[in-house]
Amino acid sequence: MMLSAHGHHPLHATEAAATEWLLPAAAFAVLTGGYFVLLLRRNLVLQRSWSPWRGLSWLMGALLIATALSPAVESGQPMAGHLQHSAGAHMLQHLLLGMLGPLFLVLAAPITVLLGAAGPRTRRVLGRALRSAAVHVLGHPVTAAVLHIAPLFLLYLTPLYPAVMSNPALHALLNLHFLLAGCLYTWSLAGADPAPRRPGIIARAGVLILSAGLHAWLATLIYARAHTLPAAQLHSPEDLQAAAQLMYYGGDAVELALAVAMFAGWYRHRQRRVRRADRVRPVSVSKKEKFDVFPSQVHLR
Repeated sequence: MMLSAHGHHPLHATEAAATEWLLPAAAFAVLTGGYFVLLLRRNLVLQRSWSPWRGLSWLMGALLIATALSPAVESGQPMAGHLQHSAGAHMLQHLLLGMLGPLFLVLAAPITVLLGAAGPRTRRVLGRALRSAAVHVLGHPVTAAVLHIAPLFLLYLTPLYPAVMSNPALHALLNLHFLLAGCLYTWSLAGADPAPRRPGIIARAGVLILSAGLHAWLATLIYARAHTLPAAQLHSPEDLQAAAQLMYYGGDAVELALAVAMFAGWYRHRQRRVRRADRVRPVSVSKKEKFDVFPSQVHLR
């Protein structure tokens, strides 16, 4: 019976590698399958089509989530194992799970799809939940930003990091937190779904600027204190500094995309409100105006 250089049977190594792909494959299948089944039902119930760009956005988000959970291609090891000797891989996972993936998922408007696919009773329950005080507090941009940013300071600046990296269960919980907190934060700022009592654009822009500043400051702290952080127990200072640079520049890029999505959504919402107001506003034209205004200048409603 032949053994590999590491003392493992090649068949066992192959089976182990295949097993490591089960989680990302299952995540991708559940995310895409659930969304598109609901979308099909929504289109049948409402007899209305759905933007293909939103469907593509969800597909892209699911692919990014699956990529974050997949084995590290460059090392041939599971991502969880690779994290123990690569701070850069962990930071990439953080960016994909907590920032970029949620951005694409939220822009796909999954709550709107769910509301369209649900029956009248379920729709009323979901509507009451969205208008509840608990969702209002939890989904407020300030609350979402605290849940999104504060744990990062605890993770990277305290002994929590080596504890989490050495415990697979804690690491799985951390990944789940990255994903859920990232989705909540993105939805609170730029969600295409209904969000009753969502703060105005100025308040949301202020939260985004402050959060981006804190994220960049944390990256700077990691870079400057790479030799003394508890994470230095697992990673070399150079590795931590490379991860800090990825956090700094990668975070800026995603936050810029989030800002574009936020202002684009605000502009579309404003245009819809203007069009609705124009449809209901009566047009009163005096006799003099009827003769002074060219027909091409009158906007027909």
